[in-house]
Amino acid sequence: MQSSEIAATGICAALYAVIGLLTSFGLNVGGVAFYPAVVVPAIFAVLFGPWVGGIGAGIGIFIRDVIYHGDPLLSLVAGVTSNFAMFFLLGYFSHRRINPQKTALSAIIGGILIVGGLLLPTFLLPTESLIYTGLSTSETIILFVVLVTASVLAIIGVFAFKRDWRTFSVGTVIGQGVGAAVVSVAVWVYSSLFYSQKGYFTAPVPPEFIPIIAMWTIATEIPFILIMCPPIINACYKAFPSLKTSEKTEEKAT
Repeated sequence: MQSSEIAATGICAALYAVIGLLTSFGLNVGGVAFYPAVVVPAIFAVLFGPWVGGIGAGIGIFIRDVIYHGDPLLSLVAGVTSNFAMFFLLGYFSHRRINPQKTALSAIIGGILIVGGLLLPTFLLPTESLIYTGLSTSETIILFVVLVTASVLAIIGVFAFKRDWRTFSVGTVIGQGVGAAVVSVAVWVYSSLFYSQKGYFTAPVPPEFIPIIAMWTIATEIPFILIMCPPIINACYKAFPSLKTSEKTEEKAT
């Protein structure tokens, strides 16, 4: 990494940690917080590349977690790994040219995963939903419907009206999908091994709750990234034209 990228990584980590603490509203599912601060590493991943976004996100979430809940091992297992994967992939795919067929397919798959993954577990596992969200089934459904609608509309809006940001949308869906899978499984494993009456998890997270955690992560973060990042990144490009890099062409399949 060049010196400028190292500096950008430090700034990304600091902003992510601070904004993450300031926007900690106490709303979480299975230990995974409602987290608007994800726009910070997403912006850095596009402006400075996947390594800056991924490493900055990993360091930033670690600092935030240690201050917020004081469990560095949990952060290393679940937070750092998932955030690095999420924003590295977002930055990587944002600078590649992907053909329209693959772009449309990713949007369809992303929408199906969000809708199915959130609503089906809510109907099929009402007891688990009540335990880990603190909300009744009807309240959970209302909340998730709002989040699902916002996520799907954000994806559709980018594809329909922001054609220059389609690869960014693809990177967001892929990064969020992988990151959510990592954090949901990691939380389940960690809670099964290290739960205690004084710990962050007082009981193991049931394995049936993994899809709820994963889709909660996706649906609560995609709207912020797709709605807030493009105008901020465009403003950065206008102020600093040198930040805009040419897109890499997708490698042809052999």
